[in-house]
Amino acid sequence: MDLETSGRRRRGKELERAILEAGWQRLLDAGYGNFTIDAVAEAAGTSRSVLYRRWPDREALVAATLTYGLQADPVAVPDTGSLREDAIELLRASNAARASLVPLMSVLMGSYFSPTGATFADVRTQLRSERTGGMDIVLDRAAARGEIDPARLTPRVRAVASDLFRHDLLMTLRPLADEDLLTIVDEILLPLVRWTPPSS
Repeated sequence: MDLETSGRRRRGKELERAILEAGWQRLLDAGYGNFTIDAVAEAAGTSRSVLYRRWPDREALVAATLTYGLQADPVAVPDTGSLREDAIELLRASNAARASLVPLMSVLMGSYFSPTGATFADVRTQLRSERTGGMDIVLDRAAARGEIDPARLTPRVRAVASDLFRHDLLMTLRPLADEDLLTIVDEILLPLVRWTPPSS
């Protein structure tokens, strides 16, 4: 049934959100191979033409769906007053929330990313354009407290903990062990951002 022509007519952001939610569920439940314009339109209770007015093809809809799904339930950013504790708790929360998506993302590497030329970095860039990353918030708070050296917060340093976390998820296809999260924070992140004592 086309809900755009019968019953209450959805418009604008409400309609777009319903389509993307339907698309995300389709990706999770049926995989990329069964993600089609027809299937998403049917699940959203609308028509193909409504989707094509917003996205020119399947690949554009997949990209929008990925962005929507990966930011739909953002991980809460902890605020313990300590960079170490905040970073560890953020990685633990991300580990619990995101590990279940790794099989989907690994399939997309071959099925979607290779043919389209898109990458995980493209998805991350889109996500970052729409909201501030949790680790950025943690690092900025630590800098404001005087806990770390703000001059050390280059784009690469800001991203290193999250990048290592994502890398290990994709390499192992399972949640990281807690000791691995501690290693990312204690052996990589903290030495990179802490103040350097002046040379005597």
